[in-house]
Amino acid sequence: MSYRKLGRNSGARKALFKSILTSFFKYGRIETTEAKAKEIRGLIDHLITLAKRGDLSARRQAIARLVDEDVVRKLFNEIAGKYADRQGGYTRILKMGPRRGDAAPMVIIELV
Repeated sequence: MSYRKLGRNSGARKALFKSILTSFFKYGRIETTEAKAKEIRGLIDHLITLAKRGDLSARRQAIARLVDEDVVRKLFNEIAGKYADRQGGYTRILKMGPRRGDAAPMVIIELV
């Protein structure tokens, strides 16, 4: 399996994804680099699919992936119902142009 390492070791990468995913579900959209957005897109789809399932096991898996239990509650109660009839493709990536400091390509990733 090939994936982006984002210049981090596995522990730092998992922590980064945990915080990005929590912020994403808290606010519905975030601004990040293109590489990070493409990497978390699959994780977002997986968490929404878990929330649509809605059982206790799915909730525990989501809590393991997210930092804040209030965000997990929001995911299961609000976001899952919104996408009940949709079979994947829950996110949209909008390009913003390069970041000023290091010219990294920036994007906004948001729920459809």
